[in-house]
Amino acid sequence: MEITGPMLDRFDEILTPEALAFVAALQREFGARRLELLAARQARQVELSAGGTLDFLPETKQIREADWQVAPPAPGLEDRRVEITGPVDKKMTINALNSGAKVWLADFEDANSPLWENCVSGHVNLRDALDRTIDFESGGKAYALKPDAELATVVVRPRGWHLDEKHAEVDGQPVSGSLFDFGLYFFHCAQRQIDKGKGPYFYLPKIESHLEARLWNDVFTRAQELLGVPHGTIRATVLIETYPAAFEMEEILYELRDHSAGLNAGRWDYLFSVIKKFRTRGREFLLPERNAVTMTAPFMRAYTELLVRTCHKRGAHAIGGMAAFIPSRRDPEVNAVALEKVRADKTRESGDGFDGSWVAHPDLVPICREVFDGVLGSRPNQLDRLRPDVSVTAAELLAVSETPGEITETGLRNNVDVALRYLAAWMGGLGAVAIHNLMEDAATAEISRSQIWQWIHNDITLADTGAQVTKELVERIISEELDKIAAEPGYDEKLFVQATALFKEVALDDDFAEFLTLPAYARMP
Repeated sequence: MEITGPMLDRFDEILTPEALAFVAALQREFGARRLELLAARQARQVELSAGGTLDFLPETKQIREADWQVAPPAPGLEDRRVEITGPVDKKMTINALNSGAKVWLADFEDANSPLWENCVSGHVNLRDALDRTIDFESGGKAYALKPDAELATVVVRPRGWHLDEKHAEVDGQPVSGSLFDFGLYFFHCAQRQIDKGKGPYFYLPKIESHLEARLWNDVFTRAQELLGVPHGTIRATVLIETYPAAFEMEEILYELRDHSAGLNAGRWDYLFSVIKKFRTRGREFLLPERNAVTMTAPFMRAYTELLVRTCHKRGAHAIGGMAAFIPSRRDPEVNAVALEKVRADKTRESGDGFDGSWVAHPDLVPICREVFDGVLGSRPNQLDRLRPDVSVTAAELLAVSETPGEITETGLRNNVDVALRYLAAWMGGLGAVAIHNLMEDAATAEISRSQIWQWIHNDITLADTGAQVTKELVERIISEELDKIAAEPGYDEKLFVQATALFKEVALDDDFAEFLTLPAYARMP
């Protein structure tokens, strides 16, 4: 195994010969299957683009009809009423663990810009946090961990199967980003977590089929064997954030059943996946601007109801979606309106049977906890709410055309503005970015650019101006929004030049990039 990235401060503590040999063993055993599954994604896309559809799989009907349960909740994961998400930098590590949330999603994926420094130093921070040796000081303020009993349970999200770690090679080929992130954390921190009475827990992103979940399960089984960790110690929650995965929820739980910790409703990436999978199918799968698409849209309602029903049927946690609002200390009116929306969102989720939900900012932990406390009381979850009243059909999951909402120039400009700001920050090393009082991550840029691509290719007329969405119109709006951004303090011309070129490539080219993070990562050092 060869490391081509620089060995910065303390990297030798993480990139040890033993840890790298462990990652290399996983890569050699599972790398080929990963590539086969990525090829299967492409084959399915070809079928959908040619007029195919998604449905519940006839070949796995017996799994859906059989009587089985996932493993019972693991220590530290019984109560998940509030989960906070964020990258693995020092400040976020301390603040998230201290936030009062039950779980911290320590993110190497959508909220992390995969600079080599970020990816390896994140493991230093996680290990230091478990050893209670982490500290941070900024602006004269010192940050330190609360007692262990008050800290959130760490759940790590490695990169998705589609991403490589280009600074680490095995036998001349880049290592899977998934195996790199998982392997280093498991090698260094599995026993540390076990010693604290918990375990190595994970969130699995971007899964598109139960066969991809099976691969993860085989990785878990092998990793535990290699390090002498008891089978089933690992637990994983799968994000149902791709359109195909919504049709394979039970099968995904089944494949991971010894290691399963439930499913999560990843709403923004789900919308991106809807567009991506059916982008050639005209207006039947056309979405209005992203701020108009709420969780009460019929196809989104079907998706979340099915998720709760499926999870509780099998004894698994159902975790709700993200509240991305960032409270402002200067604008109480904005706060009042936004917090009411957050409360309504969490009230709907708790009432539907979700066992917990996500927030992006520590200031939202109390409101989410209050709402779920009102439903749960002293109970750790509501796994007993089996939701037999729910019956969701494939047609209901596919009913995108019933989504209310318009496409306006305001919405188009917002997509351009947010995507440019986010991509500039991402290229500069920040993966979770505060933009207009919302915490944005890679899913934000994906939905923004994919919507624009979809609108251009469907000759959309804007509801407020009557103009048709064309490449030329978008080019003009990009220029105008950049002029506004350039007038702001802290503007970094180099980063915005890179961001603009990347955005035009993934939003305006005739070919649709599968993930914008792929060409973006290629541009990174």
